Amino acid sequence: MSSPSSDNANKDKNFVWHPYTQMKDWARQENRVIVRGEGFYLVDDKNRRYLDGTANMWCNVWGHGQNEVVEAMRDQLKTLQHSTLFGLANEPSVRLAESLVKLAPGMDRVFYTDNGSTAVEAALKMALQYWQNIGRPEKKRFMSLKGGYHGDTVGAMSVGYVEQFFGAYKPLLAKVSRAPRPLLYGSKFDSDLDLTEYCLDQTEKALRKLEGKCAGLIMESGAQIAGGVVIYPEKYQQKVSELCKKYDTLLILDEIATGFGRLGNMVEYFAQNSEPDILCLGKALTAGYFPLAATLTHEKIYGAFLDNYEKNKQFYHGHTFTGHPVGCAAAVANLRLYEKHNLMQQIGNNAQYIEQRLTEFEEIDIVADVRHKGMLAGIELARNGKPLIHLKNGERINYFVARESLAMGVHLRTLGNILVIIPPLAMGGNELEKLMDSHLELAKKAERL
Repeated sequence: MSSPSSDNANKDKNFVWHPYTQMKDWARQENRVIVRGEGFYLVDDKNRRYLDGTANMWCNVWGHGQNEVVEAMRDQLKTLQHSTLFGLANEPSVRLAESLVKLAPGMDRVFYTDNGSTAVEAALKMALQYWQNIGRPEKKRFMSLKGGYHGDTVGAMSVGYVEQFFGAYKPLLAKVSRAPRPLLYGSKFDSDLDLTEYCLDQTEKALRKLEGKCAGLIMESGAQIAGGVVIYPEKYQQKVSELCKKYDTLLILDEIATGFGRLGNMVEYFAQNSEPDILCLGKALTAGYFPLAATLTHEKIYGAFLDNYEKNKQFYHGHTFTGHPVGCAAAVANLRLYEKHNLMQQIGNNAQYIEQRLTEFEEIDIVADVRHKGMLAGIELARNGKPLIHLKNGERINYFVARESLAMGVHLRTLGNILVIIPPLAMGGNELEKLMDSHLELAKKAERL
């Protein structure tokens, strides 16, 4: 008779289709079925423990288990499980909107969605309709950065196009202009200053070419994460913001993965001295406990949607679970915990620890570049000047890292040939040390293989 744990694993392989996964390979691997969380650990149905080294796809803040966020969700479930925002309001969504407007300088209005991709979709539609509503429908093109990633829905794929991911869906996608991203590694430039000047010059040329036609420029705020952990040079984002104003183009900032302390700042665009017209938030918003996202904008854009009903200027966008009370209650409690535990100070201390430990990777031959800010780092692996995709034994580096890290009691994933350090935001102490040790050991082992 098979055990319950083996039944779970077999049923997963028989019925579940996993995201971004080659299922032919998955069927041959030992899959772990997670049944509970304990602190910063995930526990599978064989009682094996894995340190959460990916912040559960970059969104977890406090780890797993009982805390005030969980209590707020439980209390909300007892009183109101769900109430639509179509023709009604609900208290948690009102409280959260007020908190977000106070948190985000220059933002006045909050539109709720379900996840990061849908927050971006709302932002793109908002920008397009804004120009139509004020009588400038010719402004309908978008710009984005090469290597940017904004989600997997159609609009998000259009502005965050990655050929490897989205090539099959190209017939669905809109035409988008792209500016170069400021990644020094592998470029022809010797300094961030020269690179930044080049990128800004090319961005301005593209905006000038689209003058009178560009609805908005969308970019991740502070850094590209999925695109390879590209940390923006000083003043780069500020200058892009200024260019958008110069060319009458809305600046849409995607802070879904980079906000709430990931890069060391609660509000990254404010630290970057940039002024978005539309802002997308998600992931850590609810501490990673509930699917909720938000698209924020200022009064000028919001006002363009106000008119007599017959003018048809209202925003035709919404979701069944828009402003879900349980998610909003979680987010409100989460933001309170940030203040109660002075999390931003802890993040600053942990970021310094990560920076110190990253110097140890410089001794490893296959480490070609290290990029770091806040609670995020990318370790570029290369051999003979080429990205390290396969080890000498032929194994793919991403499969090697996934398999070996689980054997070490840590859950890690790569971005291609890049080791990514992206722990839960409140992780520190022994767990953070273990996480850094595991990355170091994996890099050393990969060098030998």
